[in-house]
Amino acid sequence: MPIDNMYTRLAAVLLVFFGEAFSIAAELVAAKRIGMGGNYPHIFILATIVVIFGGAMLIAGYMLGYLYLKNIWIIAAISVGSILIVEPIVAYALFRQMPTLGAGIGLVLGVLGTLAALFL
Repeated sequence: MPIDNMYTRLAAVLLVFFGEAFSIAAELVAAKRIGMGGNYPHIFILATIVVIFGGAMLIAGYMLGYLYLKNIWIIAAISVGSILIVEPIVAYALFRQMPTLGAGIGLVLGVLGTLAALFL
């Protein structure tokens, strides 16, 4: 694989990962701040700006990923995998809540499904 193609694939993966991370962080931070009695319009506008930035990264990542990987399902699995990595970490960091049994099982099954999509 040519070196520029490798970097483009890596860029696609990173764009998808960080796009998901920005979107998730905006959602969870907004939920946390509104739960603390924040100013709704201000929180909503700031979170929306961050989600737009994350969404732009996601679109670029999906475009580059499909162009160079030629398989949308690989990019979709990376997207879901990103959510499975980032969301629990940020949720715990912000809310200090452990997942319920059902949510924990769901997270584990989601991780297994993502790994199956990537490697089987």
